Amino acid sequence: MASRIVRPIVLVSLVVVGAAVTAVAQEPAYDLVIRHGRVLDGHGNPWILADVGVRAGRIVKIGRITGPATREIDATGRYVSPGWIDMMDQSGAVLPKNGLAENKVREGVTSAIGGEGGTPVPAGQVAEYFRGLEQTGISINFGTYFSETQARVAVVGRDARAPTAEELERMQAILDTAMRAGAMGMTTALIYPPSSYSTTNELVEMAKVAARYGGHYASHIRGEGKELLTAIDEAISIGEQAGMPVEIFHLKAAYQPGWGTLMRAAGAHIEAARARGVDVAADLYPYTAGGTGLEATIPSWAFDGGLDSLRARLNDPKIRARLKRETKTGSPGWWNIIEAAGGWRGVVLGNARNPDNAKWEGKSLSVIARALHKDPRDAAWDLVLEGQGRVVAIYHMMSEGDIKTALRFPWTSIGSDAGAALQAGALDQTGLPHPRSYGTFPRIIAKYVRDEKVLTLTDAIRKMTSWPATRMRIAERGSIQVGYWADITIFDYDHIQDLSTYEKPFEYPAGIDYVIVNGQIVVDHGTHTGARAGKVIYGPGLAAP
Repeated sequence: MASRIVRPIVLVSLVVVGAAVTAVAQEPAYDLVIRHGRVLDGHGNPWILADVGVRAGRIVKIGRITGPATREIDATGRYVSPGWIDMMDQSGAVLPKNGLAENKVREGVTSAIGGEGGTPVPAGQVAEYFRGLEQTGISINFGTYFSETQARVAVVGRDARAPTAEELERMQAILDTAMRAGAMGMTTALIYPPSSYSTTNELVEMAKVAARYGGHYASHIRGEGKELLTAIDEAISIGEQAGMPVEIFHLKAAYQPGWGTLMRAAGAHIEAARARGVDVAADLYPYTAGGTGLEATIPSWAFDGGLDSLRARLNDPKIRARLKRETKTGSPGWWNIIEAAGGWRGVVLGNARNPDNAKWEGKSLSVIARALHKDPRDAAWDLVLEGQGRVVAIYHMMSEGDIKTALRFPWTSIGSDAGAALQAGALDQTGLPHPRSYGTFPRIIAKYVRDEKVLTLTDAIRKMTSWPATRMRIAERGSIQVGYWADITIFDYDHIQDLSTYEKPFEYPAGIDYVIVNGQIVVDHGTHTGARAGKVIYGPGLAAP
């Protein structure tokens, strides 16, 4: 009788154990598996046909994967690339208001480095700003520089003078605070007052603070036209004297008489510096037009004291007459962007910031001036005075040949000079209706790889992934490797296309099927999922003792 009782119990136990084993075996081994894709590692190697397994936000296997996953993506016929890194972003102020960054992620961007104009908060609030991004959530990984001008304005104001020794020490303390809070380095934008009032020596002394923490010096250099080489040499000298890497923002040769020669010379200057051990490189966007404020057409000295002082000078007929003369003769410390655009016909009003003047948007200042029966300088500066905010313009001043030359330099990366849009399908935070806000990264592949064969696909991906990650010392990103964060962009090579134009700048691109940030799908079949999987990318000073 005893044996008859035991056997059913043993049988039941075996059934229970077997069921448990089956349950364990069926439990997903991966959060996500991307199957059958052409995997590009980001380092310039040819693609391999492989599956990619993701668990807990990281890549855990590359190869043939047979285990189950919570979610699977069939990438047959698609390229599986590391997520694209925007080296010159303008999203810092908008991310706390809307962290979705839809125009960024839908063009394949998973990480962005902002801060040409610095952080949107003072140095003492940078740590709190980063915490806020983490708490409210962002859809991209984001890091930022701190601007030397932020420290300068906090101490010196907007006056065109050098700081005293005591003021310089206070400025250095401000930058030190920002670096310890996680800023990635120091920036300047030297065509804009009051940044343009900073001397090379001042910048060297300030840069040394960021250098102590391993930070970078990144610059919108003092001139991008006929003075390009001198401006590049100044940036190199600052980094060399301070002992830190140098990044030239949005490398361009904006001077028609120098098209075809000036960019090659700029590359030679950078390569000569690299040959002697200076860690200098550059980024660029793939468009022949730039964009900035219309006030950039005004000689810099007129901004001394701030915007109220500028308005007073523009409203003084004698001073305005002097400024108009200087647009032809030149003015110390001012880059003549009118000359760079080939005259007023190359300057197109982008955003008037005034409903009464909106009718002129999309028209050149030459056309506007004729319609208003004004000198183009008067037309432009009156628009500046009448703007309810920063009036911006598109400046057509580069050549396709120079863009191709710059793209071929092995040390260039891609930076959009554009920010996330506060509202989907609308202007980015710069207020500038430029196609680079929605199309920069797919344009690199569609135009310069597939259609015109300026770059190979593997080198273009390198410039958008592993090189910027290496350049900025961003650990565990920029490559499809086991152990790295799963930032991944999946695209259709045959159909990828930037659709944004100067006439319709808010068109999303085609051919980017999926974008994954830290293992979470943020773009699914071309649509934003609402996921806020991004992380703050902290600079090297955060961990300093």
